Amino acid sequence: MPTISIAAPAIQPFQPPRRTLMGPGPSDVPQRILDAMARPTIGHLDPAFVGMMEELKALLRYAFQTGNALTFPVSGPGSVGMETCFVNLVEPGDKVIVCSNGVFGGRMLENVRRAGGRPVAVEDAWGEPVDPGKVEDAFRAHPDAKALAFVHAETSTGAQSDAKALAAIARRHGALSIMDCVTSLGGTPVLVDAWGIDAAYSGSQKCLSCTPGLSPVSFNDRAVERVRARKTPVQSWFMDLNLVLGYWSGEGRRTYHHTAPINPLYGLHEALVMLAEEGIEHAWARHRASHEALKAGLERLGIGFVVAEAARLPQLNAIRIPEGADDAALRTRLLQEFNLEIGAGLGVLAGRIWRIGLMGHSARPQNVDHCLRALEAVLRP
Repeated sequence: MPTISIAAPAIQPFQPPRRTLMGPGPSDVPQRILDAMARPTIGHLDPAFVGMMEELKALLRYAFQTGNALTFPVSGPGSVGMETCFVNLVEPGDKVIVCSNGVFGGRMLENVRRAGGRPVAVEDAWGEPVDPGKVEDAFRAHPDAKALAFVHAETSTGAQSDAKALAAIARRHGALSIMDCVTSLGGTPVLVDAWGIDAAYSGSQKCLSCTPGLSPVSFNDRAVERVRARKTPVQSWFMDLNLVLGYWSGEGRRTYHHTAPINPLYGLHEALVMLAEEGIEHAWARHRASHEALKAGLERLGIGFVVAEAARLPQLNAIRIPEGADDAALRTRLLQEFNLEIGAGLGVLAGRIWRIGLMGHSARPQNVDHCLRALEAVLRP
């Protein structure tokens, strides 16, 4: 006999409302990707699934613009991809220069600490890109630094930093570069090989327009050598690349590591096929065009941006809340009256900005028009 019961009325199958997602993520997911995720589940060591894994890695290499063999999706959100990079590449006592110009740079600092490393913070104001001059100065002051970590596209502010310049500084000083491109992959150029990035991580739910829960990562040979030369074990069993490689690397036989999220991987495969069909340069151009249309409409409404135009992300638009507007109340109205989700500010920008995402399937003219009409309605006196 059951000892626990559910009070009436009985819980029914969940039916989510239909929203237009224009916050910092997740983005709108095309029906084609949802349909792919509904296909029959097969085993994670099934030969058919292994074949799909090989295609998935090739598609991710296209998205990252890299030839790195070790390019695959970590089973977990972008935060797990971030931690995978740090627990594998940072040993206790290692000095790591970390660029912090928003929330996610701050999370990198915490990852270095938890991996037993010694972080050296290079701080810039929220809304500003990372200053390469400060990074150069940090390496001169700390020539023994083993790595440089930075956020390419800071989701909390909408600022984009010069990844190519930062990676070049790290390489000149004999350090590895670790890049967060969670919000940039698929939306603006991410050129892992051309920029000389050693390790990068992203997320499935932003400009790739898949569901949350997977984190594409890419490691070049220099990074793999660092992992294999470790003097101490990786502190995480689940994220230890030495173990994960047995499942994701090579042709043919795979060794069991964990039960991969099979159906979400179908979805990511479909999302990347769609990216390849569109062409990555066309995807970058589409995000830029959507941003320009949004910018023109916001200017008509008298709403300004936080980030200077030269460093502004097209896919994550941080805008100033008009004077006298009630942040939470207006976002609630957008959700309830227009089924539109936009993002609030974080940290020092909480209550001062809104974040409008134009990512992946959300970067469409109809989304821009809907957002502008809704904002005009809720801001009207």
